[in-house]
Amino acid sequence: MEPAAITRALEAANVVKAYGTFKAVDGLNLTVETGQLVALLGPNGAGKTTTIEMLEGYRQRTSGELSVLGVDPGKAGREWRARIGIVLQTASDGSDVSVRFLLSHYAKLYPRSRSVDELIGLVGLGSKADSKVASLSGGQRRRLDVALGIVGRPELLFLDEPTTGFDPEARRDFWGLIKQLHREGTTILLTTHYLAEAEALAERVVVMNHGRVVTDSSLQDLRARAGDMATVRWVGSGGELQEQLTAAPADFVTKLKQEMGHEPVGLTVTRPSLEDVYLELVGEAAVGVSVDG
Repeated sequence: MEPAAITRALEAANVVKAYGTFKAVDGLNLTVETGQLVALLGPNGAGKTTTIEMLEGYRQRTSGELSVLGVDPGKAGREWRARIGIVLQTASDGSDVSVRFLLSHYAKLYPRSRSVDELIGLVGLGSKADSKVASLSGGQRRRLDVALGIVGRPELLFLDEPTTGFDPEARRDFWGLIKQLHREGTTILLTTHYLAEAEALAERVVVMNHGRVVTDSSLQDLRARAGDMATVRWVGSGGELQEQLTAAPADFVTKLKQEMGHEPVGLTVTRPSLEDVYLELVGEAAVGVSVDG
């Protein structure tokens, strides 16, 4: 019997995960609609992985309410687990067996698994299908992790920094796979340290810091926020660099010219990038975040 259709793949309401007096997650509120691809960003220690582990049912929350595919993940059984896919930060096991054997073994655990050949082709491991897992490179092992995460055709896929260890070309190839899974209707929650990855894949971006959501916006809204203000810089009469934030830089420059009686020296007008907006949101805590693609 097929599970009943739901409009919200996951919901978190006032979720807290505390270790003594320290709150790794502090009042999390998050909703992901069925079919969405949402990127969860934040500096190291922001609470992203703890959040993902609670949603996956691997870590119990201290308080608050969670619903994932209509079920409390803290109480979910095997049938529910067959409906989700997980790609953890850690590499796959099974070093002494071949890629094909490992995938065949896992495929038997799911009621509607993908074929092994399809999986191998999707993740680009065709030339390594009969190689032992131990012989794979770091990037190839990550591809295998992804294959294990999608073997059961999950309705909801958790990707926890899936492209760690990928070179730029491999990362972009992987993005193509994620886009394909999304087109097929898979709901995806992605954590990443790469802003370019979030920009390339996600329709929504959730930024966490100190265990809390500091923004939950569409990429369009974030880009609009980046374009709202401009910084005007010029060299004043004292020789010092001046700067001014303004939403109407053309008007400001016109007024500045009138006041100075000439074209300002060293005049530049710049608008903040998506990176600038992100850094503003997380402040000085944004350690370990990359803007590379």
